Amino acid sequence: MRIFKSMFVVALATISLASCGSVKSIADKPVPTMETTISMPQKKGAIGEEQFNHWAHADLVADTIPGMSLDKAYKFLEGKKGVTVIVAVIDSGIDIEHEDLKDVLWINTKEIPGNGIDDDNNGYVDDIYGWNYLGGNGDAAPEQLEITRIVAKLNPRFEGKKLEDISEADKADFKKYQEYVEEFKTASSRHFQTLTRMEQIADNFAAVKKYLGKQAITLEDLQGINTDDQTLKAQVGDLIGLFGRGLDEDAYLDYYETQKKNKNYDFNFDGRAIVGDNPEDFNDRNYGNGFVIGSKEEESHGTHVAGIILASRNNNKGLQGVAHNAKLMSVRAVPDGDERDKDVALAIRYAVDNGAKVINMSFGKSFSPNKEWVFDAIKYAEKHDVLLVHAAGNDNKNIDVKDNFPNDSEDKVTEFSDNVLTIGALSANFNENLLASFSNYGKLNVDVFAPGVQIYSTVPKDEYAKFSGTSMASPEVAGIATLIRSYYPQLSASQVKHIIMNSGVKVNLQVLVPGQKGDKAPFSSLSKAGSIANAYNALLLADKMVN
Repeated sequence: MRIFKSMFVVALATISLASCGSVKSIADKPVPTMETTISMPQKKGAIGEEQFNHWAHADLVADTIPGMSLDKAYKFLEGKKGVTVIVAVIDSGIDIEHEDLKDVLWINTKEIPGNGIDDDNNGYVDDIYGWNYLGGNGDAAPEQLEITRIVAKLNPRFEGKKLEDISEADKADFKKYQEYVEEFKTASSRHFQTLTRMEQIADNFAAVKKYLGKQAITLEDLQGINTDDQTLKAQVGDLIGLFGRGLDEDAYLDYYETQKKNKNYDFNFDGRAIVGDNPEDFNDRNYGNGFVIGSKEEESHGTHVAGIILASRNNNKGLQGVAHNAKLMSVRAVPDGDERDKDVALAIRYAVDNGAKVINMSFGKSFSPNKEWVFDAIKYAEKHDVLLVHAAGNDNKNIDVKDNFPNDSEDKVTEFSDNVLTIGALSANFNENLLASFSNYGKLNVDVFAPGVQIYSTVPKDEYAKFSGTSMASPEVAGIATLIRSYYPQLSASQVKHIIMNSGVKVNLQVLVPGQKGDKAPFSSLSKAGSIANAYNALLLADKMVN
C-alpha cells in the first residue's frame, strides 16, 4: 500500500549539554541531559521509495524525516571498537535461516546439537539458538486471548446466574465476572460478526455454483448471470464485489478457513495441549524445545522485529539493522493469541541466564492474571544488569489510565525497577500526524517514541516487507541500546535507559492524540521523555558519560 508522506525542512534551535560534575566512577554518574529541540517546519517535497524504505534511520535536520539519525551515529563510531552484545528477541519465532540474519545468530557453543542431552546443564536440551516455550516442532498451537481464559475459568462458577443466586462470599467475584464478560463481548463482537458474514459469503459461492452447474466460477461467469431471483441477484452482487477487491474463491476460502481456526475467543480450546505443562504452576518448567523457527505465518512478526535490530550490515542484502557487534538469541513465547505470563517470565529469565544484555519484547495484553511472575522476572533482569525494551501497544489508548502488560509499575505511577523502556510509535510525517494513529501513549508509562509505521525489514524465506506497529518501534530503540552497550559496556542498563530518554529529539508540535477523534496535544506531553529516540545523540551522551 502506498503511503503519502508530508515532509518538512526543519531548523535546529538549540543543543544544551548538562554538566556531569565531578564523580568517582561511571556507576556513580547521574545521566546528564542532551536535548535537541526542533521547530519552525517548512514544507518540502516527497522522498523516493528506496529512501522511504529506511526512513527510520534518517536525520530530522539533514533529511527532513523524523528518524533516529543512524547514519550520523555510525559516522561518529568510525574508528571506535565495540564488544559483542547478545540481544534476545522474545517473540513468535524467527527465521534464523534468513539471508540477512543467519550470520548474526547467537549460538550456544556449550550445547552439542541434536544429541538430546542438556550438555551445559542449563535446564534446556539442545537449545542451540534459543528456546521455544510454545511447544511443537515448529508449528505451535494457536491460543486464546487472556480475557477468554479468564472468563472460561470463571464460567463453571457463575455462567447463567444472577446476583440473587450468588452467596454473599462470592458476590465480589461475581461482579468481577460480570465485568470480564462485558470485556469479552466487546473484544469478540467484531470477530463473530466477521465470521457470520464470511459464512454467508461461503454460502453465496455454493448457491451460485449450483445455479451455474460449475465447480468453479469466474468474474465473467458472475457478470453473465441475468436473473429475476432477488436472493440470487443479491448473492451474485456480493461475489462480484469480492472479485472486484482482488479475491477469487480459493483466496477467499483460504482466508475463511484461517479465520475459523482462530481460537482467540474459544472458551473450550486448550492451547497448552501441545506444550504439555501446567500454565498455573510456575515451578513446572520442563517444557518446550529448541525449535525457534515457527511456521511462515507465525514467524513473520519475530523475523521482522529481529531484522530491525540487527540484520547484517555488511552483506549488501535487504537492509541494515540498527546495531552491529550483536548476536541474535531467539526465544519463542508469543503465540497467535495472548502470551502466557509464565512463558514471558521464563523467557526473560532464559535470556538473562544465557547472556543477553538487551531483550526486545514486542508484545502485550490488557490482562495479566499472574503478573507477579513477570514482575519478578523484570527484577531478576535488573539484578543482572539487563535492559528490557517493550512495545507500548497498538490500542490508541492512554496507558497511564488503561492496563497494558507487561509493565514496570504496579500502580502506573512508581516504577519498581529501572531497566525497562516502553516505546510508542511514530509515523514519517513531521506534522500533526507525527504519532502513529494506533500507538498507545502516556506521560508516565510510555518512555519515548520511535519510528513504527511502514518499517522495512526481514520476513521469512529471504523476503522483506513493511510492517507497522509499536512492535516495530521497540526494536528500533533496542538497536540503539545495543549500540550503546557495545561501545560503552561499562554503562549499566539503567544508565543506558536514561541516556536514551535524555538524548532524544524534542519537537515543538501539536499532534493528533491517537484515538481521540481530532484532539491535539503537545508532542512533549505524550511520553515521559517527550521526545524521539535518537541514536546519534544517545552515543554522544554515552561518550560524555564515559569520557
